[in-house]
Amino acid sequence: MKLTTGLASALTLSLAITTAPVFAQKSGQSAKITTGIVENAQKVQLDSDAGLGALVGGSLGLLSAGGKSSSKKARNAIIGAGAGGAMTGLAQGSRDGVAYTVRTGEGSTIRVITDQTEIRIGDCVIVEETGSTANVRRVTPTMCESASAKAVAELQDSFQQEATECHNAKTQLVNAQTTEELDLAQRKMEILCSD
Repeated sequence: MKLTTGLASALTLSLAITTAPVFAQKSGQSAKITTGIVENAQKVQLDSDAGLGALVGGSLGLLSAGGKSSSKKARNAIIGAGAGGAMTGLAQGSRDGVAYTVRTGEGSTIRVITDQTEIRIGDCVIVEETGSTANVRRVTPTMCESASAKAVAELQDSFQQEATECHNAKTQLVNAQTTEELDLAQRKMEILCSD
């Protein structure tokens, strides 16, 4: 995985697929991992209402994660602002993003709205849905070739581990208590959740 300068995390995920979940290593979590090719990329304005009615994930959606107290959300927004972090964008209302349409090997589509702008039409990607968060990562084009289906199936445990590590980094970002913890968690998220 190469490190990208932007935050590589999905904000919302609208699914139209029938992929069975793969169970994560951590009790109570499951992940749905799907490969596909980006067919369309549309610039969108991300705002604080963008995730309503959909799964929310990534750095922009972390503040609205279910089960988090408003005091924790406010604390993280303040810490994020102090660190120059990404969470202030959600609190301020809007940011630029991209809506990607991903065609899966089964022929269904997944729509992902994200602040990650490095993905291009024609890229092979993995869409990871873990807990209440989502992530999209660019991967080698070989993964999207039909001749690779057996290899991809045999590597599901590895993909699951990567999805779990990304999800755990996002959780650390939500739970950060200090500017230093927030910075470390954000860097982990960029490393583990990026292409």
